[in-house]
Amino acid sequence: MVPEQAPAAPRTTGGAATVPGPVTDLRADGAHDTAGARVPVLRLTDIHKRFGGVVALGGVSLDVLPGEVHALLGENGAGKSTLMGVASGTLRPDEGTIVVGGQDVEHLTPVTAGQLGIAIVHQHPAVLPDLTVAENLRVALGRARLREEGAEPRRTMRALLDDVGCEAHLDDRVGNLTVAQKHLLELAKALAQRPRVLILDEPTAPLGSDSVDLLFDRVRAAAATGTAVVYITHRLAEVRLLADRVTVLRDGRLRGTAATVDVSDDELLALIVGRTLESTFPPKRPDAADAPLVLEVDGLTGEGFTDVSLQVRRGQVLGIAGVVGNGQSELLRALAGLAASHGAVRLGDEARHGRQLLRDASYLPADRHREGLMMSMSVRENAAVAALRRFTRGPFLSRRRELDAVSGEMRALAVKAPHPDTPVTSLSGGNQQKVVLARALLAEPRLVLADEPTQGVDVGARAEIYSILRRVADQGVPVVVASSDAKELEGLCDVVVVMSRGHVVERLEGEELTEERMVRAAVESTTHRRTTDVERPATATRTAGIRRALEGDYAPVVALAVVILGLGAFILSQNDRYLLPFNVTSVLMLVTALGFISLGQTVALLTGGIDLSVGPLAGFLVVVASFFVNDGAALPVLLAGFLLMLVAAGATGAVNGSLVRFAHFTPVAATLVAYIALQGLSFTLRASPGGIISRQVTDALLTTVGPIPVVFVVLVAVTLVLERLLRASGWGLRLRAVGSHEEAARRLGVKVNPTVVAAYVLVSVLVFCGAVLLLAQLGIGDPAQGVGYTLTSITAVVLGGTSLLGGRGTFVGTLLGAFLVVQLLNATTFLGLDQEWQYLFQGALIVVAAVVYSRLRGTRAAGV
Repeated sequence: MVPEQAPAAPRTTGGAATVPGPVTDLRADGAHDTAGARVPVLRLTDIHKRFGGVVALGGVSLDVLPGEVHALLGENGAGKSTLMGVASGTLRPDEGTIVVGGQDVEHLTPVTAGQLGIAIVHQHPAVLPDLTVAENLRVALGRARLREEGAEPRRTMRALLDDVGCEAHLDDRVGNLTVAQKHLLELAKALAQRPRVLILDEPTAPLGSDSVDLLFDRVRAAAATGTAVVYITHRLAEVRLLADRVTVLRDGRLRGTAATVDVSDDELLALIVGRTLESTFPPKRPDAADAPLVLEVDGLTGEGFTDVSLQVRRGQVLGIAGVVGNGQSELLRALAGLAASHGAVRLGDEARHGRQLLRDASYLPADRHREGLMMSMSVRENAAVAALRRFTRGPFLSRRRELDAVSGEMRALAVKAPHPDTPVTSLSGGNQQKVVLARALLAEPRLVLADEPTQGVDVGARAEIYSILRRVADQGVPVVVASSDAKELEGLCDVVVVMSRGHVVERLEGEELTEERMVRAAVESTTHRRTTDVERPATATRTAGIRRALEGDYAPVVALAVVILGLGAFILSQNDRYLLPFNVTSVLMLVTALGFISLGQTVALLTGGIDLSVGPLAGFLVVVASFFVNDGAALPVLLAGFLLMLVAAGATGAVNGSLVRFAHFTPVAATLVAYIALQGLSFTLRASPGGIISRQVTDALLTTVGPIPVVFVVLVAVTLVLERLLRASGWGLRLRAVGSHEEAARRLGVKVNPTVVAAYVLVSVLVFCGAVLLLAQLGIGDPAQGVGYTLTSITAVVLGGTSLLGGRGTFVGTLLGAFLVVQLLNATTFLGLDQEWQYLFQGALIVVAAVVYSRLRGTRAAGV
C-alpha cells in the first residue's frame, strides 16, 4: 500500500491511492486532480493471473505516477515480469482492471499498449535475430516514426543507437550481437517511442559500468520530461540511485509500497525474501593463500585475449574483472575448451587442453537462452544432460536415479518449478539460471567457469549461488567467475585479475581487493591489443564488412550463380548442343513451373513453417483444369476452369494456415494432411490420365521471344517484385519477423496469426501459377503428376539459402536454386549419365550448401 504518511517501513496491506506531490512541469498526460495530487498514468488494480495451477499474481495493485521512477522488487518468480507483461499487453489478466492515462482498457494488446504510450524493455530482449539492426528498428518503430525528424531513416537509426551507447552496425545481424548490445538495441527502440510509461525489466544485468551510467542518465532524463518509469531490478544500490518509490512483490502478492527514502535496505530485503539475510557473501577461507595449486594458466592466448597467466589455489574463488568486452568471456570459453587457444593449462598435476578441458570443465554462459539452455526441453532434461553417465545402468538410463539427482539439486538451489518435467521456458529468468548451475554441478566437474552467474537473479538466490560456488571451491574444485559487478567480485572472490584489451593488467588479493582498485585498474590501463593502433581500425572495419557480406542473405545467391555458370561451362565443353535454342527453351520452361512452386515454398519457410502439400496441390489443380480447359471449350468455360483452380488453391492455403495457427497443428502435420487429401481427390476425380488440355492455351503459354519463354520473363519479374517486397515492405518485415522469433514479433505488435494464414494462402496462389505452366507441359490431367514437386521445391529453396528454421532467405536465391536443380537434370542427358546421378548431384549439393551456409551464418559467441 502507498502510505499516507511516511512510515519507517512499508505497509503490506490495502489498496492503491493517489500520492500527493509537488506540481512540476509535466507532460499533458501527467495530469493532476483538483487537489494537486498527481493522478497515476498507469493503474493496475486487483490483477490476478494463473498459469495452469500456479498462481503468478494474486490480487496485485500498482499505481505509477507521471515523472517518477518506480522500482519493482521481488525474488525470481515473485510475479514482477508477469505484472509488467499484463501492463504491456503481452499477457491478459484473469481478473482485474487496467487504467492508462485515466482510460479504462479492457483488452490491452502490445499494439494498443504502444498506441497508449507504453513501451517495455524486456529482461530477454524482444529482438529478431535473423534480421539486421536496421530492420529490427523498422519493425518496432515503423517508417513514419523514423522519418518524423526529417532526416534520412538510417541517420535517425544511427542517432537512436548512439543515444544509448550501442555501437552495433545497422547492417549487423542481431543474432550476432552480444547480450549487452541486444539490450541497448531494445532500450533504443523503447526510448524512440517517447513513451508515457517506460518499463525496464532488469536493464543493467548484462551492461558494463559505462553503459549503466548512460542508462541511468537516460532514465532520469525521461522521468524529467514526465515519463513514468517502472524499473525492475534485483540491485538495491540501483534503487537508491534512481527510484522515487519502491514496490515489493513476493509469491505473486503485493508486500508493500513506500517512498524510497522511507525504507531501509534491511526492511526491503525482509519483504523480498520473507526472512532476514545474515550475509550476502559467504566467509572466505583465510588459509587458502598457502594451499596447493589446483589450476595454473601460463601464457594462454586466443581470440580476444593475449598471454594470460593466473593461478587458483585449493579453496579459492578467482574473479575476472574489467570493462565488458575486454576478453573476459573469451578467456572463459577457451578454458572450457569451447574456443581455440594456445598456452599451458594445468588442473592439479595434469596438463589439459582442447577436448580434455571440454570434458573436465563446467561452463555457465552469460547468455542462458542462447548457450545455456535447450528451451524446448524440460527442467529435468536440461539439468541432467551433462551427467547422463551417472544415471546409466549398463546401456540403459535409470529414470529414478536421474530424477532423484535432479530433484535433489533443485531443492539445494531452491529452484521454483512445479515439477522436474516442467518446460524450462515456463520458469523465471533467475530460476532458469539456477537450472544452468544445477547442470554444471551434476556433471561433477574438475573446473567451474561462471560468466555473469547472477545476471538477472534476485538477492536471495544470489546469496545461495555465492554459497554454492564457495562450497565447490572448498571441495578443491577451482572456480573462476567473470562479472561486470565489481562489488560482487569483491565480496565473493579471494583473488581477482583485472583485464583490459585482452591482457591481465593487475592482480588483486587481500586488502587490495576492493571495488575501487578494480575499477581504477580497468579504466587507467594503457595496454593495447597485439594489433597496432594504425592498422586496427581499417582492418577491423574491412573485416567486419566482409563478415557481414558473407553472413548476408545474398552470399548464397553469388555462390549459386558461380556454380551454375561453372557447371554450364563444363557441360558445354563436353557437348556443344547444350546451348541450342530448343534446349534453352525446354530448360527455362521446366525452371518456370518449378520456380513458381518453389517461390511459394520459400514463403512458407520464411515463416518458420513448411508446405508439404505444394506438389499434390499442383497436380490436383491440373486435374481440375483438365475438365474445363479443353479444345473447343467456350471462353467462359475456360475462364471458369482457371478461376476454379485459383479458388481451390486459395482455399487449400487458408485451410493449411488455419490448421497451423488455430488448430495448433505443426506445419508438417497440417500440410501432410492436405498432401494426402489432395492426392486422394486427384485420383477420385481421375483414376487414370485423361482430359486433353486445350492446344490454344498450351501454345499461348509456350510463346517465346527467341529461345526465351515469355512465362519465364514473368517468373523473373514476379521474383524481383517479391524480393523487393520482402526487403522494403511491412509485409516482408512481418513475414521474416514471425519466422525469426514468433514471441518477439508478437511483443512488437506483429499480428502473427493473420500473417501466417496469409502466407500460406500466398504459397498456394504461387503454386497455382506453377500449375498453369505444368498443365501446358503435361497436356493432360494426370493424377500421378505433381507429387515430386514437394521435395524438389524444398531442394531448390535450400540451395537458394533460405533457412529451414525461418526468418531469412531470398526469392532470387530460390529462383537460382530451381535453375540449378533443372540444370542438373539436364546435365545427366548431355553428359550421358544415368538418372541416379541427378539425385547424387542434388544430394551432394544440398549437403555442401547446408555446411557452407551454416558456417557462413554461424552466430558468434556472445562477446566475440
